[in-house]
Amino acid sequence: MAFTFVDLFAGIGGFHAALSGMGGKCVYAVENDKNAAEIYQKNWGIEAFGDITQDANEKVKVPPHDVLVAGFPCQPFSKSGDQKGMNETRGTLFWNILKIVEKRKPSLILLENVRNLVGPRHQHEWKIIIKSLREQGYSVSDKPSIFSPHLLPPDLGGRPQVRERVFIAAVKNPKRKTKSDFIKPLLLNKPVLGWDPNNWNLDKHLLSVVQTKKFNKLTELEIYWINAWNEFVIEITNSRKQRLPGFPLWGDDWILPKNLNQKELDKLPEWKSDFLIKNSNFYKENKKFIDQWTKKWNFYTDKFPPSRRKLEWQAQDTKDLWSTVMHFRPSGIRAKRATYLPTLVAITQTSIIGKKKRRISIEEAAHLQGLPTWFSFENQKESATFKQLGNGVNVAAVWYVLKQISSTYNQILNETAPKVLKSITSAPDSPDEIINKL
Repeated sequence: MAFTFVDLFAGIGGFHAALSGMGGKCVYAVENDKNAAEIYQKNWGIEAFGDITQDANEKVKVPPHDVLVAGFPCQPFSKSGDQKGMNETRGTLFWNILKIVEKRKPSLILLENVRNLVGPRHQHEWKIIIKSLREQGYSVSDKPSIFSPHLLPPDLGGRPQVRERVFIAAVKNPKRKTKSDFIKPLLLNKPVLGWDPNNWNLDKHLLSVVQTKKFNKLTELEIYWINAWNEFVIEITNSRKQRLPGFPLWGDDWILPKNLNQKELDKLPEWKSDFLIKNSNFYKENKKFIDQWTKKWNFYTDKFPPSRRKLEWQAQDTKDLWSTVMHFRPSGIRAKRATYLPTLVAITQTSIIGKKKRRISIEEAAHLQGLPTWFSFENQKESATFKQLGNGVNVAAVWYVLKQISSTYNQILNETAPKVLKSITSAPDSPDEIINKL
C-alpha cells in the first residue's frame, strides 16, 4: 500500500515528482498561483488551486497523510518576546503548516526554503521554526541541512545548476523522553560520492541531453554588449598577459587614484571603497587601452546602460567572454566557466550560453530542475514558465535528501513510519528513469 503525502505551496510539482516516484500517493495539493496550479493539474492530474489559509485555519480541511512537504514562503515572525511557539507564528503561512501538523501528525515533514533562511538576518525565524516543530512532538535538528543539485553526480540525477536550498526534516518521535533528545543533523552540503562539480560539462550534461524546441536568441544590442566586453577580456588576458581580476569591474568608476576622494571613501562601506580603489588602480594600469576601448564602443553613451558597464568575472582562465556562461543581472554582467549554471530565478533573466549565443530554453531549464521529459507547460507564456521553474524545487535534490533521511533517521522511521521508510529505501538511487515513466 502506498504512503500518502500532501504537497503544500506546490508550485508545478517538484516535490510531487520525487514523492510519487518513490511510490507515494498525493491526497492533497495547494498552490495559490493559478497558472502554476493549472500546470500542476495538467501534469499530475490533481486539482491544486486554493488557499492554504482557508484550508488550514482553526478548522483543518487537509486530509490525513503520512508525509507533509512544503516549499513554504518565510515571512518574518514577531520579535517582541511576548509570544512563543505557535502563537508567534500566527499571521504567517508557517502557522498554517503547524495547524496541519497539530491536527494530522504526519510521520515525516520535509520543508524547503532559500539558503538565506539560515542567514544572520533570519536567525530568529529559524529558531522559532525548530522550536515549534519540537513542541508538536517531532525530532528535528537545529543544524541546517543545505544541498544543491550540482553536488550530485549525473548518475544520481544531479544537474549542472547551483541551487543551494535549506531542507528541514522533522520526524514524529512520540517516545522522545527529554527535550534534549532531538535529531542529529543531515550533513548534506558537500559533493556526493567524490563527485567534483568542476566536472560538469554543459555540452555533455545539458545541451546534448535536451532537444530544445525554441531558441531564445540574443538581441542585437545584447550581442553588441558582449562583443565589446569580449574584446576587453581578450585584450587584457591575451595581449597584456594579465589575468582578469576577480573583483567586479565598474566602468563608471574608472578614475585615476589621484582623483579619488578619501573623505568620500571613508563614508562608504568597506567592501565598496575597496572595490573603488581596486578599479582605480586597474584603470591606471590599463588606461591607454581602456580609453581607446570605451571610445570605440560608445561605452559612456545610452547604448551602454549602467548595468551593462559592469563585468563580474568568475570564469578564471577562460580566454574570451563568448566561451563563458553569462548572466545579465541588474548589478551587471556576470561571467562564469561553462561548467554548471547559476540558480534559476523566478524571472526571465536566464543564463546565456556564450558558445551558442542564446539563452537557455524552457526545456533546458526544466531539465535543470529534474522534471520528467514528458512534463508539459502547454502553450503558456514563456515568462510564466520561467517564473514557475525559478520558484520550483529540484527533484533530484529532494530525492537525495529523502534517501539521507531514511538512513540517518532509520530507527525512528522504522518505529513510526515503516511504510514510508520501505518506499524510500527501496527506490533506486536516481530519480530520472522512474519519474520519466510516471
